[in-house]
Amino acid sequence: MSTPSDFNPHAYGQLAAELLAPDRLPELGPGTPNRAVRDRLAALTPESLLRPHGVGDADMARACISGLWLYHDFLDESHTLSQSIGSTTGSYWHGIMHRREPDFENAKYWFRRVGSHPVFEPLVVRARGMAAAAGGLRYAAWMTSVERWDPFAFVDTCRDCFDVPGPDHELCRRISLLEWQLLFDFSYRKATARSGS
Repeated sequence: MSTPSDFNPHAYGQLAAELLAPDRLPELGPGTPNRAVRDRLAALTPESLLRPHGVGDADMARACISGLWLYHDFLDESHTLSQSIGSTTGSYWHGIMHRREPDFENAKYWFRRVGSHPVFEPLVVRARGMAAAAGGLRYAAWMTSVERWDPFAFVDTCRDCFDVPGPDHELCRRISLLEWQLLFDFSYRKATARSGS
């Protein structure tokens, strides 16, 4: 099953493209930190990540960096950044990190702080299509007909199939990647936007 996505790492500058290669499918749990890129992640600044665009929104730039730490399974470093970002997008990154710990109740706390997010609309459309194509679903069957994204139901689904191999587990991993891609794209676009433009 492939992820229906037009995500292009090269759209986010050279540093991001390098850090996003090769593709990584997130675990539902913490995963294993990719120590080969740790020093490069630690050296990231909003200015270096967004070059040549410049920083339009420093919080959103830090959200991108939090997302990159998470992409490479450094949950603590991602958490340190996301918890310092007081926006719904910072809360979203924070919620994903706790879902992966796994600390499902804490994840729900942060998703309550997110409320609704612009990423939910494209996420529900693509997730519904992925679920419909998956077949054999038990825990994630609700996704085949959902009209609005329900981050709490997704937390529960990840919890229910966390240690259960099969189509539900695989679908949740692929939707987690799609969610990460959509949120990173949103964060990056906001980070490079100039106020008044």
